[in-house]
Amino acid sequence: MVHEYRDRIFIRKDILLKLCEYSEINQSKLMSYCGLNNVKHKEILDDMVHKGLIIRMEETWGSKVIINYKISEKGRLILNEILAPYEELFPRNEREQMG
Repeated sequence: MVHEYRDRIFIRKDILLKLCEYSEINQSKLMSYCGLNNVKHKEILDDMVHKGLIIRMEETWGSKVIINYKISEKGRLILNEILAPYEELFPRNEREQMG
């Protein structure tokens, strides 16, 4: 079984791309679509909220609180002007080709 390590920069890019694709999505679906572990990777979401890249919204359904996320304008700008060009320069599969 091969475990593929993903750099944190690509995890952030994947999160932003999914939020662009779905405009607003709940936390469990976002983590699932990005192939992330809720416990292990929640700190990345919290950091992105803190830095203003994504917006966290809470919605109460009876006794449950649903957490939704959407991309901010700053996040969209970072995605288009930094993360997309970064991946063009340093593709994810480059490491596999070198090794």
